[in-house]
Amino acid sequence: QVQLVESGGGLVQAGGSLRLSCVVSGVTFRTMFMGWYRQAPGKERELVASINSRGNTNYADFVKGRSAISRDNDKNTVYLQMNSLKPEDTAVYYCKAANWGEYWGQGTQVTVSS
Repeated sequence: QVQLVESGGGLVQAGGSLRLSCVVSGVTFRTMFMGWYRQAPGKERELVASINSRGNTNYADFVKGRSAISRDNDKNTVYLQMNSLKPEDTAVYYCKAANWGEYWGQGTQVTVSS
């Protein structure tokens, strides 16, 4: 059974930082495409950042320069370091793993106060 468990969300003031983690089990993690997505109330889910099995990364324009995605294949974990957070970054952040199938975590709430 594939499981993705996110953690690291919370309440932070604007300008602060958070590091999200997603631990994956039930799949060969090192082969998986990993992505962080977010969904704000009333909005569609959108890609924040992704990293493929070779370590190549991709970022949405709205986080470029202030976020970093990374993976630790020994720990089956993908991270999202977010800096200079803004109130508009408030959303539920989801981790996705994809290869032959697509799997999602339950999400972690990030709230940025002004």
